[in-house]
Amino acid sequence: MTLIHQRVEAARQGNNPTVICQMPSGWAVLGDSQLIVGYCLLLPDPVVVDLNTLTGLQRQQFLNNMAILGDALLEVTQAYLINYEILGNTEHALHAHIFPRYMSEAENCRKLPVFASYSREQRNSRTFDYQRDKKLMEQIETAIRNRLKYL
Repeated sequence: MTLIHQRVEAARQGNNPTVICQMPSGWAVLGDSQLIVGYCLLLPDPVVVDLNTLTGLQRQQFLNNMAILGDALLEVTQAYLINYEILGNTEHALHAHIFPRYMSEAENCRKLPVFASYSREQRNSRTFDYQRDKKLMEQIETAIRNRLKYL
């Protein structure tokens, strides 16, 4: 069982503190690292191996939900752009990383994907903290829900 499976199961049981909200294709969650404030993931429910496993409509829904989460992050964080990454190299279960990017980042970091820009130590220097991050999560949830009601 992958970490993605564990996180989705915890979300279903109401035991995943990083959950922002449930979306039609899965769960929007705040990332364990908050070096890039607002870093989120979209976890599919049910968990599948990769994007190619999803049927046409499921795939459209997952990708649409990923974009809605990105739209919400643009609104809430005032980031200048959003990076979307679906890797699956470490955890062989579909999940999308959604990173707001900020002009305040060093230029050499801004021009590369987050995982290439920042070391593991840097990414782990500001980890998820429910008390600190709760307001941000609520704002993201509101922005997501406002977009979903028009679908």
